[in-house]
Amino acid sequence: MNDSIEDALQKKKRIEIYKWLGVILLVMAAVIGNIIYHNVLFSVRVFVIILLIIPATILALLTIKGKAALNFTYQAHTEIRKIIWPTRQETFHTTFIVSAVTAIMSFILWGLDSILVRLVSFITGLRF
Repeated sequence: MNDSIEDALQKKKRIEIYKWLGVILLVMAAVIGNIIYHNVLFSVRVFVIILLIIPATILALLTIKGKAALNFTYQAHTEIRKIIWPTRQETFHTTFIVSAVTAIMSFILWGLDSILVRLVSFITGLRF
């Protein structure tokens, strides 16, 4: 019984490897074909690349990692729909508060810097 389960797992692994090899071959065909046929009309090359990339993408999505990536994308989309975005007025007020605090802190730091420069110049006897 264990042998049949292990054989099934080995078969699934081989199928996954073949799928990824197919993806790699399709993408390589698109890239190498684009390089070799660089003198062919651009729109024809783009069309052929699209014809090769679409099956490569579909084949990649049929793998275990591809299904996991697709599931992650669906979950991310669901989470994005749950976000409550701030209104225009909330955004304006928050931006104003952040700008005001930044300006106040910059003046405070400028003042402290000026005081420290004068204090150091007084202690060392240098004039700036």
